[in-house]
Amino acid sequence: MDKKILDQVADIHRRAFTVDAHFDLTYEVANRRERGQKKIIEKSYLQDFRTGGLDLIVSAIFIHNFFLPEMGLRRALDQISYLHEEIEETPGEFRLCRTATEARAARSAGEIGLFLSLEGADPLQNDIQLLRIFYELGVRGLGLVWSRRNYAGDGAFFKQTREGHKGGLTPFGLELIEKAEALGMFIDVSHINDEGFWDVMSVATKPLIASHSNCRALAGTMRNLSDEQIAAIAKGGGVIGMNSVNQFIRAGDTNATIDNFIDHVDHIVHRVGIAHVGIGFDLCDSFKDFLQVGKSLDSRDVIKTHAGLGEFTAGLIRRGYKDGEIIAILGGNFMRVYAEILG
Repeated sequence: MDKKILDQVADIHRRAFTVDAHFDLTYEVANRRERGQKKIIEKSYLQDFRTGGLDLIVSAIFIHNFFLPEMGLRRALDQISYLHEEIEETPGEFRLCRTATEARAARSAGEIGLFLSLEGADPLQNDIQLLRIFYELGVRGLGLVWSRRNYAGDGAFFKQTREGHKGGLTPFGLELIEKAEALGMFIDVSHINDEGFWDVMSVATKPLIASHSNCRALAGTMRNLSDEQIAAIAKGGGVIGMNSVNQFIRAGDTNATIDNFIDHVDHIVHRVGIAHVGIGFDLCDSFKDFLQVGKSLDSRDVIKTHAGLGEFTAGLIRRGYKDGEIIAILGGNFMRVYAEILG
């Protein structure tokens, strides 16, 4: 990377409020703290966050299939508890935030903000009252499903999978959307199947996000969004976070590049405009599956760590994006939606 671009990247990162809309941080923290480790964020992630210029991380509460259904609630609550222990052990570096205003205050204090989001409503099972409990614990995002079926609806599988008749949202799923919006939570449609997506569109009244989904026109996995879905999210004022996992950039291609990744940015911008693109890198290469169960995808992160954000920014510069447009992609667009819904 030549010095001119390096200097431009550094200047943009100084001016941007940078948001990663999806990172399974609490999941990894819980896995490692249960094995006796401490200060996991400080030792393994904090420097990468600082180097990349991250201001806000949306930490997904993800529950492994192994623990469902009986232990879903316990695992979710444990993840929140472990995160609080991490914050106490590393004072002055990061804080749990509940609003966009609090996230900006964290940056002003030199701290990295953390939002909590449910990656699937599995911990609730079919108890609508538990949503309020998670809200009071600081959870502000609701992904209705992961890539499986739960009481809310059906998820989109990563690749063709043997299954029965697909369904959209259940009555419980529709009620969850209404309850979440009334509480002041944002709805995340990443991982939902097509039938459920359009059910969400029929009932949601506020902007939606797809925290970590790319374009199906460029990579044909059902985990990505069709052009019609992209248009629907944009029409409602929502934002789509670009996922850096190679399977969602070029399906079946383990050699996907940053340029291939930015093709997805271009695709959305050309169809619905710059205001509807963000980042939700979904970085997973650093995580270890301690359970050693299930079949792994042939996948890797194209952006290796948050410290590599500059490679993405440089790619946008080379494509001709202006500084203000890049600042919007890096976090301005997501912050607009968070401010509208969370305050």
